[in-house]
Amino acid sequence: MSWKTIRQAFKNKDMRKRILLVLFMIVIYRALSVVPVPLAEPAQLRQLLDNVFNEGQLLGFINLLSGGALANFSIVLMGLGPYINASIIMQLLGKAVPKLEEIQKDGESGRRRINQYTRILALPLALFQSIGILLILRQQASSTAGIDFTANTSIFQWALMVAALVGGSMLLMWLGELMTEQGVGNGISILIFAGIVSQLPSIVNSLAQSLSLAIGEQYSIFEWFTVPVNVPTLLIITTILLLTLAVTYWVVKLNEAQRIVTVSYAKRVRGNRAYGGVDTVLPVKLILAGVIPIIFAVAFLSVPVFVGQLLINANSAWASDLGQRMIEWFQVTGLSGDSNLAAGSSTAYIYPSVYFLLVVAFTYFYTGIAFNAKEISENLQKQGGFIGGIRPGKQTEEYLKRIVNRLTLFGSISLGLLAVMPVVLQLLAYNVFGINLGQLTIGGTSLMIAVSVSIETLRQIESRALMVTYDQSPE
Repeated sequence: MSWKTIRQAFKNKDMRKRILLVLFMIVIYRALSVVPVPLAEPAQLRQLLDNVFNEGQLLGFINLLSGGALANFSIVLMGLGPYINASIIMQLLGKAVPKLEEIQKDGESGRRRINQYTRILALPLALFQSIGILLILRQQASSTAGIDFTANTSIFQWALMVAALVGGSMLLMWLGELMTEQGVGNGISILIFAGIVSQLPSIVNSLAQSLSLAIGEQYSIFEWFTVPVNVPTLLIITTILLLTLAVTYWVVKLNEAQRIVTVSYAKRVRGNRAYGGVDTVLPVKLILAGVIPIIFAVAFLSVPVFVGQLLINANSAWASDLGQRMIEWFQVTGLSGDSNLAAGSSTAYIYPSVYFLLVVAFTYFYTGIAFNAKEISENLQKQGGFIGGIRPGKQTEEYLKRIVNRLTLFGSISLGLLAVMPVVLQLLAYNVFGINLGQLTIGGTSLMIAVSVSIETLRQIESRALMVTYDQSPE
């Protein structure tokens, strides 16, 4: 990273304009996150939703990605979820539908058409997702506090709430694309990064309050600096700092890890000129799927809890009992309850075990779709490229598949460990040290998103800085 080049690029007017635009859009996004949905009672809902997020891994994860908008019952509480889901669906359809696959290969014009289809698909997804979130929040608030915040709500009022949520999501999508085109970096990723970072102070303060209970006092994050230094306090603080540094280092290595495959091109002579005869590299990332498998796994694990909440009020005894068991098996309780954290509870390890297996399975599934070994081997053969010691064609395809399968094995296990790390830390802290860490909504997943977005944005800033300073003469 050439910081000197970046500093020199800030002397350019266009570069400053792009950076300021990104910062201004982030400010607008944070302002929208506190604009409440019409017809809601903010004070009552805030108290209800705080209890709801302490009970649910899915809602806590969504609230983190939305930058706290869900806890505020904001018009942007869905965040960029519909657009991200639409992008994933278009990627999957691009591999399954030949027509879409041809459009993806049309270069810049094909990319623009796919983006337009993605925007169109995001609208109905936002509509269905807004209704679903309202129903889930109502069900959660009713089961935890016995209050229905949509009571006596007319059809017009429901339509107004849904319209506000859909409009907020589409507005965020527009802001993200505007940042991508007129700013620096990927606007969608930067908005998600801003949402995660904005929740760090409240999460750290909540963690400090939980840890203070271990020493028999009640301290906020700022009061911890005045705590008398003793062995238990020093041990807790040192452990947290070392663990944070270790996990951050691990996430950076996982994000940047890749296998370099050397590709050689045969020397060809046309007329009086010779072409080829050079070696290039084909980088294969350790985790090709990114954090998409974790998002899939969290969404999949929310289904048993939601179904259980529907069955628990059933008239049939066996259905009600099944609903209660589904909630106990697939829900990690936070500060509001310690039943699933107890060492003697066999249900405490069901959620992290299933979570881990789902992340591994979805990593293999998405990698198989995103990495097409047959297409890569055919392109190499057409361009006259080959891998040393491997025959072009079928053998190259099988060789690339073996490499990807080995990388995916290690990458999927590492991604699964990152996903279940908050849950495992909760169990260890409670059972070994007697400390209840609450509902840890930030962990390896959020850290990996933040690290990958930061590195990619810095690279794009450096790339644009090189373009800006290329024609400038040194002072």
